[in-house]
Amino acid sequence: KENEILGKIQAAITNDPKNKLLYYYEGLTYSRIADATDTKSAKAKDDATKTSLNKTALDNYAKAADLYKKAIDIDPDYFEANLNLGYSLIKPAIDTYNEARNLPATKQKEYEAMRGKADAQFDLAKPYLQKAVDLDPKSSDALSNLRNYYRGKYDVAHAADNKAKADDLKKQIDALPAPTKN
Repeated sequence: KENEILGKIQAAITNDPKNKLLYYYEGLTYSRIADATDTKSAKAKDDATKTSLNKTALDNYAKAADLYKKAIDIDPDYFEANLNLGYSLIKPAIDTYNEARNLPATKQKEYEAMRGKADAQFDLAKPYLQKAVDLDPKSSDALSNLRNYYRGKYDVAHAADNKAKADDLKKQIDALPAPTKN
């Protein structure tokens, strides 16, 4: 049904090109397609299928990122668009980072090339991840994504700081009284 949804959103954008929500929801649709394709890629048995699915996922993350940017162009303080743009940019970086970490020690040149690619991808995501935290410092998703950025960049101090903030937020939520039934 994604194509049907995308068609309806694109038609709505034609009628209302200044509506940030329409770009956001189109980006969200591409993000979900990318996440689903990424999951299929992880389960694929042969390398050709895995490679093809991975490329499709990356293409959809890129489409999502472009749409989130359009929403941010309309409203730079649009929290959800900043959060999701940061995620769409950091997800491929995390995948590249993890792939590099799983290489054998004998493939040092490949490791260094992949780490360089992951670092560049992480850096693209940081402004949006930081903006999301600045816009909503109590968002556990925003704090978690920023923490993943710092982990990927081997910045242990900042990663630990964001983890502590997320943990403190969780404790505050857990300490809230449970709703009562009347």
